[in-house]
Amino acid sequence: MASVSLDHGLILAAILFAIGFGGLLTRRNLIVVLACIEIMLNAGGLAFVVAGARWGQADGQVMFLFVLAMAAAEVAVGLAIAIRFRETLRSLDVDEADEMKG
Repeated sequence: MASVSLDHGLILAAILFAIGFGGLLTRRNLIVVLACIEIMLNAGGLAFVVAGARWGQADGQVMFLFVLAMAAAEVAVGLAIAIRFRETLRSLDVDEADEMKG
C-alpha cells in the first residue's frame, strides 16, 4: 500500500488550514464560521496523523482523537450559541453580536 509522504501531507494540512482561516476572516454567517473552525481543527488533526505515520508511532492518531473530541464539543456549544443568537437577533450575522450584551 502506498503511503503519503510527510511533505505532501503537511502541505495538504496547511492548505486546508488556510482555507478554513480565510473563510473565518471573510464570512459573516455564524454556521459558516463554525464550519471553517471545523476545517481548521481537521487540518491540525491531519498534520498529527501524517507526522505520526512518518515516525511509525500511534501518537498522531491518539492526538487526532483528542482533536475530534474537542471539535465535537465545539460543535455542541457553537450550535447552542447559534440557536440563542438566532432567537435573540433573528439573524446569524456575526457582526450583530455586539448587541447581545447582558
